[in-house]
Amino acid sequence: MSIARTIFTCLAIAAATPAWAQGDVAAGQVVFKKCLLCHTAEPGKNKIGPSLFGIVGRESATIPGFAYSPAMKNFNKVWTQDELFTYLAAPMKIVQGTKMAFPGLPSADDRHDVIAYLDSLK
Repeated sequence: MSIARTIFTCLAIAAATPAWAQGDVAAGQVVFKKCLLCHTAEPGKNKIGPSLFGIVGRESATIPGFAYSPAMKNFNKVWTQDELFTYLAAPMKIVQGTKMAFPGLPSADDRHDVIAYLDSLK
């Protein structure tokens, strides 16, 4: 393989790798402590907010029996890593009218880490 082709292949792989892949699960578990007042990581156990177990890949506002705000019910997204990354930066701006009174995680590193942790909950 030529050097140019090797470089092109490496750049293509880097470009295709989502930013959240850099997250650290252990660090994300620490960041998740900010969420524990309202959320759990246990399946089927809701608090003020719904359980976040299995959230990555789940449709928004779909935990049976949880009373979601009309705004969250209308959000109608799948919680991909990218969607979570955007949402966690400023939840109240992304879903205006949400009941979630959390200002967000301004640090991209914290968001990468907590998403890696959430993605490990399966």
